[in-house]
Amino acid sequence: MDFLSATFSALADPTRRSIVDRLTRGAATINELAEPFAMSQQAISKHVAYLERAGVVTKQRIGRQHLCQLRPGAIEEVAIWAERYRQLWESRFQRLDAVLVELVAEASPPLSPSPISKSRRERA
Repeated sequence: MDFLSATFSALADPTRRSIVDRLTRGAATINELAEPFAMSQQAISKHVAYLERAGVVTKQRIGRQHLCQLRPGAIEEVAIWAERYRQLWESRFQRLDAVLVELVAEASPPLSPSPISKSRRERA
């Protein structure tokens, strides 16, 4: 599996996205990562292992604790990939806006003085 596919697959799960979000604030142990979830530490460990295999997270053993850290380069590579498509769509939307402005301008009748303003001018 290529890197982007593995990363997107890892981030497809809401629990794993929450873990990644937590790790953006700094390293955490498995116990710390498990706190907000109604699941076992073993289940959280499996999610972390999935993120680790995808290269999104690194895990280091310190004594009996496993310290997890986000690997920022993984998310950065996804952001770079997505940025190319954002630029493409931005360009297409700008062209669409230009066409719509042109169509509206062509469809609008030329402005002519209203009968009220004409009668006011005649009185003056």
